Amino acid sequence: MITVDRSRLVGAVGLGVLAQAASVGLLATSAWLLSRAAEHPPVLYLLVAVVSVRALGLGRGVFRYLERLVGHDVALRAQAALRLDSFRALARTTWLGRRGGDLLSRMINDVEAVQDVIVRVIVPVVSAAVVIIGGQLMITVLAPVTGLATLAGVAVAAGLVPALAPRLSARLDRAVAHLRGDLAGAVAEAAEAAPDLIAYDRTVALDRIRGADTALRRAESRAALAQGVAAAGQTLGIGAAVIAALLFGAAAVVAGNVPPVQLAVLVLTPLALAEVAAAIPAALQVRARTRTALARVRQVIDAPPIGSGDRPPAEPTGQPGVRLRQVTAGWPDGPAVATGLDLDLRPGDRVGLIGPSGSGKTTIAATIMDLIPARAGRVDVRGSVGYLAQDAYLFDTTVAENLRLGRRDATDDELTAALHRVGLDLALDRLVGLHGSRLSGGEARRLALARVLLGEHPILILDEPTEHLDAPTAEGLLDDLGRITADAAVLIITHAPRAIARCDRLIDLRDPAYGVPTGARAGAVRPAAG
Repeated sequence: MITVDRSRLVGAVGLGVLAQAASVGLLATSAWLLSRAAEHPPVLYLLVAVVSVRALGLGRGVFRYLERLVGHDVALRAQAALRLDSFRALARTTWLGRRGGDLLSRMINDVEAVQDVIVRVIVPVVSAAVVIIGGQLMITVLAPVTGLATLAGVAVAAGLVPALAPRLSARLDRAVAHLRGDLAGAVAEAAEAAPDLIAYDRTVALDRIRGADTALRRAESRAALAQGVAAAGQTLGIGAAVIAALLFGAAAVVAGNVPPVQLAVLVLTPLALAEVAAAIPAALQVRARTRTALARVRQVIDAPPIGSGDRPPAEPTGQPGVRLRQVTAGWPDGPAVATGLDLDLRPGDRVGLIGPSGSGKTTIAATIMDLIPARAGRVDVRGSVGYLAQDAYLFDTTVAENLRLGRRDATDDELTAALHRVGLDLALDRLVGLHGSRLSGGEARRLALARVLLGEHPILILDEPTEHLDAPTAEGLLDDLGRITADAAVLIITHAPRAIARCDRLIDLRDPAYGVPTGARAGAVRPAAG
């Protein structure tokens, strides 16, 4: 799943080994130097150790810096590759099947977990294991009995405790990624509905955010408690190793098996290994958490694509238009909302699709655009489809950048012409604000329409084009729509009488002609009133 430059990763691990070995060697060499200096030998006998202390002290910082530099380079490359894989997976589908906030958390927080896998798990654990084994071998070579005595304490600190700590917090570590997604989803939904919440009741949304935040903090606190228990276990293990080194090392000195000057080395080396071993429990706990996060990313990457995805539309083989025959529509994770739908939409047609909320109007539009597959029946769409969404999103950037979402290669002159077509006279460098907050409702709706028209689509689906507009503004927009879309095949999803009156014919999802409950089946096509 993770694409890693193995040669660079080996280099990062090697630099980590050198950095941690320099740290252990610094303390061991300093211990020998102090003990030897206490015997007042000629100063020349100490020069090698003095130079070694200086070299190890400088080398520790240099090697640590290089290890971080190379390790982060590997991690960022792997993260970029994983993010591209994720975006490619999203581009293959048009049905995400999950809340936007949770998906955003997967694409940002969970993808970033690959950094932790490399920087906080692989590099520190592998380098620590090499240095701990090397340090323990050094003690055993200097004093075999002392080495065996300290082995138990070091094994507890560097092996047993790190192995048990993730198991103590495994359930919580798995929950943290999911709870972070729940919090992101709650915040995203509250932000999306902020105007309505301010106008009515924000209590429910805030309570949900607080609940998600509280659950996340509790899980993280309990996971931190497990880390604290692991740290205590490591301290006890290293303490036992130091005491064992002192007791058995002193006995070896008395027996004449070990030079007195080496006693400090035997006692202080386990202390140096304690700093190395301290990173292992946290790293293994991070590993458990990142495995859950990356599994969530894998769910997105491996999800079977639904709908057309991000691909250029096929060239029409004949006259542009839409032809539906006995189509059943419904979202992949929900019931069918319309059945038996027949529709013919040709250039110059203006068909209205009406019905109560939840009756399937937008679902039918998504089926026509191949965002979701039809449950049954045949869908034949010849030509590209432009879609004006009911809640068409305007990004917090310039007018020009919002327009170029409709056609990336549009020139400034073409952008200005598109604005004029919909009756707008806005500067291209004007900032529209979050959700178009710096524009009036009519300006925002016309800007979204101009973006659709830039694509020069022969088929247009307009979802509630006059939503949230006052009567004069709605009438003006409908007049302009009639003028600029005269040659297009237009399907208007609406419940507004003014828009309905502009349609040539209607598909009423409430029509009881088929003798089934309202909204369960598509109604017959009938002429528009008036």
